[in-house]
Parts: sequence; structure tokens; C-alpha cells
Amino acid sequence: MQYGDNDSLMTEQSIENWVIRKCDVWRDHYESNYSARFEEYYRLWRGIWAAEDQLRQSERSRIISPALQQAVESSVAEIEEATFGRGKYFDITDDRDDPEASDIVYLRKKLHDDFEKTQIRKQVGECLINSAVFGMGIAEVVLEEVKEMRPATSPLMGGELQAVGVNVQDRTVVKLRPVMPQNFLIDPVATSVEDALGVAVDEFVPRHAVQMLQEQGVYKDTYIGYAAPDYDLEPDQDLTSYDEDKVRLTKYYGLVPRNLLMMSEAEKMAEENEDIVEIEGLENEENDEDYYVEAVVVIANGGILLKAEENPYMMQDRPIVAFPWDVVPGRFWGRGICEKGYNSQKALDTELRARIDALALTVHPMMGMDATRLPRGSRPEVRPGKILLTNGDPSTVLRPFNFGQVDSITFTQAAELQKMVQTATGAIDSAGIPGSINGEATAAGISMSLGAIIKRHKRTLVNFQQSFLIPFVKKAACRYMQFDPESYPVSDYKFNTTSTLGIIAREYEVTQLVQLLQTMPQDSPLYNTLIQSIIDNMNLSNREELLAAMQQAAQASQPSPEQQQAAQAASQAQLAFQQSQTAALAGQAAESQARAQKIAVETQLAPQELQIDQIKAVTANLKAGDQEDKEFERRMKIAQTFLKEKEIDIKNQPQLNQLRQQG
Repeated sequence: MQYGDNDSLMTEQSIENWVIRKCDVWRDHYESNYSARFEEYYRLWRGIWAAEDQLRQSERSRIISPALQQAVESSVAEIEEATFGRGKYFDITDDRDDPEASDIVYLRKKLHDDFEKTQIRKQVGECLINSAVFGMGIAEVVLEEVKEMRPATSPLMGGELQAVGVNVQDRTVVKLRPVMPQNFLIDPVATSVEDALGVAVDEFVPRHAVQMLQEQGVYKDTYIGYAAPDYDLEPDQDLTSYDEDKVRLTKYYGLVPRNLLMMSEAEKMAEENEDIVEIEGLENEENDEDYYVEAVVVIANGGILLKAEENPYMMQDRPIVAFPWDVVPGRFWGRGICEKGYNSQKALDTELRARIDALALTVHPMMGMDATRLPRGSRPEVRPGKILLTNGDPSTVLRPFNFGQVDSITFTQAAELQKMVQTATGAIDSAGIPGSINGEATAAGISMSLGAIIKRHKRTLVNFQQSFLIPFVKKAACRYMQFDPESYPVSDYKFNTTSTLGIIAREYEVTQLVQLLQTMPQDSPLYNTLIQSIIDNMNLSNREELLAAMQQAAQASQPSPEQQQAAQAASQAQLAFQQSQTAALAGQAAESQARAQKIAVETQLAPQELQIDQIKAVTANLKAGDQEDKEFERRMKIAQTFLKEKEIDIKNQPQLNQLRQQG
């Protein structure tokens, strides 16, 4: 991507002029489009009355409703709880197949400890407030040299250590410095810090702080002068009375023309009386791929160059992190809570001021007095307990103007306007679920409220974690590994950073686990697992002790290896016995089945055998006779033949049945 042209560089013979020209253009764009609105949002959030709030000449009340302020504070508190509720708000994992991940574990623990010492959570909270008020939370990642105090010890005879003093060690720490939007400059066509030509931070710093950095060699040793009166910084800073002891610094991070940067380096070498060698690359062509280079430029009081160098960070990143409360497509500046609830807040303030003025007229009405009937020299002042001497009936001398009573509908209107502010800002959703949770609510109500909070701030949480928290952790880790390798002896910079859930999300998980636990019997194998998950997600002071106790109880309930072997042997013996009993029972069942089949066959054949016996008994007593007898004998032979066939069939019937079963 090509920025600018060579024609503009003809009039800019120094890098400080080039940077100042860019910053002036960006500052004019900000003042024309955002400055007035941001000051208005800031004023409403602080509850400061201004003359432009007066809608009519007779208006006397200057009240500002705290609805918008409450919405900002409650939303910021919920985001902080959702992020920092458990203390450990980020995690680092190795992004490659590394069999030894102890270095990443050490890096994660070291970062948590250093962030706790430098109060990163406090600085992040300020950025969240700026994002809620102005729509954008911005911070600068800075490096500072600090002196770390460590106790010095010496060994004693028994192996114990004795404190003998204190060791002072210089080390580099990473800090997060919130930046007010009024002091931040960015390329107007950019939508993020990364795709911008550059960004800049304006700030007033004490004069002695700049001089100390000059003595340390961080800044160029030159006369910096005094800052001119300026009203462009944050609204609360009244620095015009401290002109003699303040310096305005403009710190630029971004792309600069390479030839201008190299010219600045050549001038620095000349001032240091070093041998000047010819620097290659001063004549760059317009289409050269290296026409621009990432650099850091620091300018004092609008024109004095203090520092100009190529980006010194190993990842070549810019030390700025920023996130919008709500993303506005196509622009860098986001949409905050104050912008969402601005119109409703103004309507609510107008309603409240009008009602208070009406109540004042009702409670303290104007009085009409007959001056001719008042004593000479009297002061017709109306106040509680004052006595007025009148010539005549006071009811005829003093008469109040009756304005009636304030309509009760105004209270309903104010309540509806306040609810509208809460709905617009996200302090309450469209279903009427507030951001705060009633401690006496049921588990279902708490679960619903927590789910509504997570759903309401989901986009803000994603913006904050992806654009601010995770980039900051990566930048801080790389800074420590580069500039403090003794404290961070980690060479594996290829890691992944993720943000962890905080108290709100975890409480929501706890309610879901409790509901599941209530539907499960105690003898279930998942019962103890659910209890451990609930304790692990709860923010209890003795959470670690409870988990350790449950693990010890689980280990104690488990049998020893000898007991396990004995139980296994007993189980195998029991299994063998059961198998033998099963085989015996199977044999008995087969025998019983065969006996039953035999009885059934005999039962079926009994009528036939009985019939044969009857025929034999009848024929045995018959004698030979006449022709009729011969015919009878012939029939008898046929009958005997039939009986023989029947006997054969009866004898062979069991074999036929066995064949049928086998078939």
C-alpha cells in the first residue's frame, strides 16, 4: 500500500516536519468530527451542568440525572467481573508440537506475577471506562526501568538462611498506560491501529522526566524549551499555569519515508563526531517496495526531534492496543454507552429540571403585596418564620399566586425515560431483566439474569478480548523476552494466548451444573465429578483446599494394589463358579427337556397302543367257521397286517422325532 508521494517530501527536509504535518492533518479531522461530541459525553458522564443545557430563561434547576453514569459504571463492572473475576484472566499454550512445554508454563506464571506487580488490572479498568464513555479504549504499551528489591540471605550451619540485607537489581518492566481519546491521533482512513499509516500520542510530561531520559541516552540531548499553552488535552487537565515545567511530547508509531529516517540517523552520527560513511538507500525510487519503514519518532513541543529510529521490537509491532465498545463499520472510533443513551439522557434531564422548577413554584409561590398597607421601611421578604406587620387584614395585604399542583404523570414520564436510558445503554434489556442480580432470587432467576448479562455484553467482550487483552499479553511477553532475558529465559515465542472466563460466566456455569446435579442420584458415577466442577467454578476463598480434600478422599476410597489383585482373583473365581453352575444347569435343562419329549411322545402313542391291544383281545377268542367265518378270517388277516404296521410305526417313532429335532 502506497501512502503519500515524493512531491510532498520536497518541502519536508526532515522527518520531524513530515511527522508533524501528518499529525496536524489528523488532529484537524478529529476536532472537526469527534471533539465536541466526546466532550459532551464526558460532561454527562461526570454529571456536570453546562449553560447550553438551559432550555428557557426561567429555568433554574441544574440537575443532571445519574442514569447514564450508572449505566456506564454497571456495564464496566460487569465486563471487569467477566474478565478478572477469577484472577487468572488469560492463558498461554504452545502452538506447535513441543514435547517440552515447561517454558510456556513458566512464561504464563511469570506474566501473571509481573502484571500483578504493575497493577495491570487497574489500568485496564481505566481503558474500559474510556471505551464506555467515548466508544474507544486506547492504551500504550511502555517499557520502564525499575529497581527491584530482593532480600539478601546467607546460609547458617543448620542449612537455614539468614537475612543479611537487600539486593537491588535493575530490570525492565512492561506497563500499560491508558490514553485519552483527546490525546490520540490516527490516520482517518484507517479502521484499526495495524492498517493505519501511523498513530500518535500527545501528552504533557514533566520537564525533569524528559531530562532524565536525555541523560540516560534514550532521547537526544538537545534544548527542548517550554510548551506553549494548549487546551487540546483531556478536559480535567489545567496545565496552562504550569508552562514553565511541562513538555508536550508527540510520540509517533508507524510508517515513515526511509530516506528521511536515514538522513536523521546521519545527522545524529555527525553530531556525535563519528566517522560518516556513505549510507546506501538515500535515493529511493517512487515504486521501491522499501519506500516506507516502521519507525518510532518522538518530538517535543511541536518541532524538536528527540528520537527517530527504526522499530526496535522483534515482532515489528506498534505499542498501541485499542478496542471499541461497539464496532461502527468503516471507522476506527466505536460507539460507547454515552452515545447510545445520549438522547434519552437529555430528555430525562429536561423532564427533571422542569418538574423541579414547577415544584419550587408550588411550594414557594410568588406573593402579591399591597405596598400602601405595609409599614414604611419594611422589607417584604418571604421566608419561614418571618413576621410582617401590616395595616389591615394580612389576607388582603399578602396574597400568593396559586399555580396548582404538579401533575403526577410527570413522575411516570421520568420513570419511563430513565428506563429508556437503561435499555439504550444495555443496563437493562428489552425483557426487563436488570444488570444487577437480586440475592434473594431463585436459581432459575439467577441463571436467567447471568445469561442475560453474558448475552448483553457478548460483542463488547469479544472486542475487548480479541483487540485489546490478547494483543497486549502477546506484546508484553515479547517485550519481556527481548529486553529482560534474565527474568524471562524463554526462546519459544510461538505461542497462543486466550482469555479465560470470569466470575459472571462461571456463575452461569455453576447454576447449570447445580440444576443438573439436582436431577442425578447420589450413587451415580458422575455425582462427585459434578461436585468437583461446581467447586472449581466457584469463587471461594478455600476453593483449592476443598478440591484437595475431595481428591484425597477419592484416593483414600480407592483400594491398594494388593487389594485390587485379591479382588480381581476373587472376581475371577466367582466368574468360574458361575460358569460351572451355568453349565450344570444347562445339562439339567437338556435332560429335563428330553424327558419331557419322551413323555409327550408316549402320551401321543398311548391311544394307538390301547386300540391295538383291544383288537388283539377280540381276535384271540374267535374260531374258524363257515363261509361267513372265512370272510371274517380274511378280514382278520387284514386287521393283523394293519396292526403289525402300526407296531413298526410306534417303534420307529422316537427315532423319527430325533431326526426331526436334529434337522
